[in-house]
Amino acid sequence: MSDYPLQRKKDYTLKLRSVLSELPKFAGLYFRAMELQTSILTRYGYAIDLKNFFKFCTEQVEACQGKAPASLTLEDLDRITALDIELFLEHISLYVGDDERERENNERAKARKLSAIRAFFKYYHRQELIKNNPASLVDTPKIHEKAIVRLEANEVADLLDIAEAGKGLTEKQKAFHQATKIRDTAILTLFLGTGIRISELVGIDIDDVDFSTDAFVVTRKGGNQEMLSFGPEVRNALLTYLEQRELIAPLPGSEDALFLSLQRKRITARAVENLVKKYAKIASPLKKITPHKLRSTYGTMLYQESGDIYLVADVLGHKDVNTTRKHYAAIQEERRRQATKYIKLREDPIPPTPDRPESQSNPPDLP
Repeated sequence: MSDYPLQRKKDYTLKLRSVLSELPKFAGLYFRAMELQTSILTRYGYAIDLKNFFKFCTEQVEACQGKAPASLTLEDLDRITALDIELFLEHISLYVGDDERERENNERAKARKLSAIRAFFKYYHRQELIKNNPASLVDTPKIHEKAIVRLEANEVADLLDIAEAGKGLTEKQKAFHQATKIRDTAILTLFLGTGIRISELVGIDIDDVDFSTDAFVVTRKGGNQEMLSFGPEVRNALLTYLEQRELIAPLPGSEDALFLSLQRKRITARAVENLVKKYAKIASPLKKITPHKLRSTYGTMLYQESGDIYLVADVLGHKDVNTTRKHYAAIQEERRRQATKYIKLREDPIPPTPDRPESQSNPPDLP
């Protein structure tokens, strides 16, 4: 393993410090308290959500208006009401960000942001630093479950064929395709053949892959490392790509990276998202396919073949099997329907014939 996970942690530590400088001074107490129980990515996500919340408060909440978020005090926090938090959730449904771009948040995104706000208020209320906990009075937005989007078997084959041959690409896309098709095919095959997350894929180093055992190391959420196995199709795609990879001289800092961009740097998550979108738009134009949808496709195929929800949970790295069960509930329903075909209570009835009436419930009159 290289120091990529450690470097990523350092990068987000610096990002977190930058965001914390824009939050109220007392916020540092909360983030230090949660440091041992959470990952740096979780803390950074909470900090971004709280930054947006306090920005809203200083602009639209009467008790905080006219102040900079960093100058807010615990007394100001204690004056925020449940209605203020509800108005914030309504505001982020559609708003313009600092970059002047229009942004939206669905119910699930708003629920996550409310969770960050609740945890923040709960901490200070428990510490008896504020008298009120208005966040506890705000209802969680009702989340409407969406149908799982995944590729069918024929669409999987089409996706890989398009990545290899470039059929359907624009002339501009074809100009780069010759240089990236082997890499792109390897990336798509790895997603579909192992179900790994995009963060795990971009973090793989060359030394993480062991072809003697057909396995590789991934860094899961929270920083834990696990060994995953891969099949013959993934093996062939990776070996083909590594032949090309050996001819590329990476820029300093990316020498260990398995997948490189055209700039000879470790490929970014954004670049991977774009290449998946590019090919998937041709293979399945009516579906919005992302790297996570490829992960769902793998999970679906594995569950259909094995019927083992615990195996799927283990391979996908789900800590709670109920997370997996929720995602594949539709498949379970289909399997339950299939059960009706296996049980037969009676033999098939003998079809009626001209000399044998269909029903003998009312026998003909006797002479």
